[in-house]
Amino acid sequence: MVAVVLGSAVVFLDSTIVNVALPKIGQDLPSRWFRVLEGQSFVYNAYLLALSSLLILAGALNDHYGRKRIFAIGLFGFGLTSVLCGVAPNLDLLVVFRVLQGVAGAMVVPGALSIISVTFEGEERGRAFGIWAAGSAATTISGPFIGGLLVDEVSWRAAFLIAVPVVVLSFYATLKHIEESRDEDASGDFDWLGAAVTAVGVGGLTLGLIRGQERGWDAASLVIIATGAAGILAFPFLMSVSRHPLVPLALFRSRDFSVLNTSTLVIWGALYVLFYVISLFTQGTLGYTAAAAGVAGVPGIAFMVAFSSRFGQLAASRGPRAFISVGPLLMGLGVLWLSRTPSDSQPWRLTATDASSFLPPVSYLVDLLPAFLLFGVGAMMTVAPVTAAVMGSVPTSKAGVASAINNAISRIGPQLIGAAVFVAVTATFYSSLADRVPAVETSSSALREAIAPLNRPTGAVSPEVMQAAREASTEAFHVAMRLSAACMFLGAIINFVGIRRTAPAEVPELVQPAAGLGKV
Repeated sequence: MVAVVLGSAVVFLDSTIVNVALPKIGQDLPSRWFRVLEGQSFVYNAYLLALSSLLILAGALNDHYGRKRIFAIGLFGFGLTSVLCGVAPNLDLLVVFRVLQGVAGAMVVPGALSIISVTFEGEERGRAFGIWAAGSAATTISGPFIGGLLVDEVSWRAAFLIAVPVVVLSFYATLKHIEESRDEDASGDFDWLGAAVTAVGVGGLTLGLIRGQERGWDAASLVIIATGAAGILAFPFLMSVSRHPLVPLALFRSRDFSVLNTSTLVIWGALYVLFYVISLFTQGTLGYTAAAAGVAGVPGIAFMVAFSSRFGQLAASRGPRAFISVGPLLMGLGVLWLSRTPSDSQPWRLTATDASSFLPPVSYLVDLLPAFLLFGVGAMMTVAPVTAAVMGSVPTSKAGVASAINNAISRIGPQLIGAAVFVAVTATFYSSLADRVPAVETSSSALREAIAPLNRPTGAVSPEVMQAAREASTEAFHVAMRLSAACMFLGAIINFVGIRRTAPAEVPELVQPAAGLGKV
């Protein structure tokens, strides 16, 4: 448990800890390839792209060649690339190192869940998934807080280097205490063609959506998206005729597995919007310090850490349906509360050197804290039961690839949902800004550079324009929160209507159909 929790946690931590470091990275590192804001975005999205593209391949490798082996290789690679990111001399190389870090991370995540699946049984397995979910969710949500303290008090480089000792401990525990396991039915050559098609499909779709958001929906972005979509559409046809398919299509005969992956798409898409936007809004618009932006969500983390293992155990013993229907509903209500935050909400200037700054302002207690508490209660009811339900809906022999599919969908969802939401958010911001200051050309790149972040004006625009931009940013934030909440509500409905298993059941056997699309 130490090995898999720390290994997964450090991968998830790096998906959020870097967010608060992006402004400092943009200030400190030169670049020949990227504009400042674009480069900052690619530092975040390059990691996500590599991680998403290779998850299914890595999950299949776990089942085929050995879960301990692939997990350990991923940990070693993640530690090495974390060091490279921490010492990167420029923004261009940092993006390259983040890609490599994502490759290593893809080898870790599905291995962790598959190791739990083959090690534990019954309620003990549910509790183990709960412990894993608590640790992973806690580090994901606490990433901005940890990153904020490191950025403010040490350096943005420490946000990468902090992963190294955690990886070393996980690597030692892996070699010392994890027994090797693999799919005993796996035979024949590995499906490298299916792996390539999967990487092109998931990676193309993710890259196209990222590029479209950053550079506009130009012809290149649309071509990349079309290529990715073609790969995804071709994948089931290829799997149906392959003698040794990378992903057995029989997995999707499990109704619960299919429904849970559908709800994961929308719920995790909403979470991406929330985590990405809330950090930008609290720091850039309200004026929170990086540390305060991170610590704001700590109350929600407390619920996750304290009760996730219990809810994972309850889901295993009583069935997951009630938990994964009510949980996203509560999460959505918490996010809706955030949509009432005013533009003049008082900033929290938390710093480690000023003890008096640890006392939050009243505006935080009214505008943000209730939302984070309600969200945390919903999250503790959702994350572990969803994980236990997904892994319980397939045979343990396919634990690696099943985990990888769910994790890949949880990363495709953010790009699909995020792209749609950010189009609406961007349109709302510039439309609102144009209404407030009609004389200003809102499409000007100079204006965009000047108002990002809003709380550190460069002097290129007047205070009146800065205030208008702050109000427009708040209005756009409200739109993002409402859309995110709607996705969480939709996920709750999908789980309530679609999940059949309301009580514990035996793990299904995998019936692999004969090759040929007509027989699937």
